[in-house]
Amino acid sequence: MNPPEQRLAALRYRDFRLLWGGQLFTVLGKRMQTAIILWHVYELTGDPLALGAVGLVNFLPILAVSLLSGVLADIMNRRVLMLVTQLLMIVLTALLAWTTQSGFNSVWIVYALSMLSTAGWTFETPARQALIPSLLPRSHVPNAYSLMSAMFQIGSILGPAAAGVAIARLSIAAAYGLNAIPFLFTALALLLMRSSGFVETHNATAAAGFALQEKPTISLRSVSEGLRFVLRHPVIRPLMLLDFFANFFSSAIVLLPVFAQDILQVGAQGYGWLYSAASVGSIITAAALSLRRRLFSQGPILLWAVAIYGISTIVFGLSRSFALSFAALALTGAADTLSTILRQTIRNLQTPDRLRGRMTGVNMIFNRGGPELGELESGLLASLFGAPFAVISGGLGCLLALVVITWKSPVLRELQEGEPSAAAVT
Repeated sequence: MNPPEQRLAALRYRDFRLLWGGQLFTVLGKRMQTAIILWHVYELTGDPLALGAVGLVNFLPILAVSLLSGVLADIMNRRVLMLVTQLLMIVLTALLAWTTQSGFNSVWIVYALSMLSTAGWTFETPARQALIPSLLPRSHVPNAYSLMSAMFQIGSILGPAAAGVAIARLSIAAAYGLNAIPFLFTALALLLMRSSGFVETHNATAAAGFALQEKPTISLRSVSEGLRFVLRHPVIRPLMLLDFFANFFSSAIVLLPVFAQDILQVGAQGYGWLYSAASVGSIITAAALSLRRRLFSQGPILLWAVAIYGISTIVFGLSRSFALSFAALALTGAADTLSTILRQTIRNLQTPDRLRGRMTGVNMIFNRGGPELGELESGLLASLFGAPFAVISGGLGCLLALVVITWKSPVLRELQEGEPSAAAVT
């Protein structure tokens, strides 16, 4: 346990506090929107495969623009790039509300606007992830990522719960309309920050382990620099693969409308609480980690966290009790948060500032592509064999992927507190 002055140390820095608070509203809005869209699609179609298609349409913009978004985050003012994203989200949520209220109640319109929304977040994520280490001393960066994770989970609890209440007591169109409000608060927080938002360039060549352009540009060379860094790194590469396959196989969230309505029969408000369950476990874990400055035996802890994630997914698929289902989802959230904090800290401290945007752009293909494609896989299996089979088989697939990647990359089992040397990147 850290001494009192080390706990929550990152919040002593004004710009980080503003980013933390603003992102709380962003996550609330994002998670609220996702929950509304899934409920809306299932209400329009009654088809689990249509729910899985949400994952596919959300993966396409990630695949199309993630590498470009990483380059832009290493060229542009990162704070301004995030601000533009918030304004775009206000427009898109207003369009979802208007089209739903006006009777243009087509699943294809929902898909199209969801795809545009994902494209916006694909440009926001590298800018945000790359900005964090520049707002505070390096020694407080692990604490910052723990606090960001706790913030993410608070928003992930409030967002889906708010969506469930709004759908049950108002309407889907009204829920979409309310969803625009959080992004206004985020925009205000970004405007109040003092950070320039521009990229640091000192010591970039030595830290990366290979020659960089004097200044990154929108070019294939800039993209290839990010790809080379990730693909040559002995730890970041297997971490990204593990992240992808664990989320690909364990995408139970997309089937929650099926479990809430047809299996557990708990209605819209019960759906909102189930959607928030993973965040309950996550916030407890993130809060506990935010009180620690160091976490020893990083590799073994990470691998155990992924194992618990897969096992908990299997328990959720087998459960017919709301309480057990809630507990299983909460445990998946706790395990996922522990592994996420470790992965984010290692990746971002090991990557020089000039490459952080591009590294995050590459990572998004794995980090976001896994769950989005996994939603399609879950929807397809659920339509053929039922939702419980889809979830249980996914949990088993997660465990199998863990065994294979750990066997192929034994360095993960040996990773201790601290980071691997950048000299390993050749």
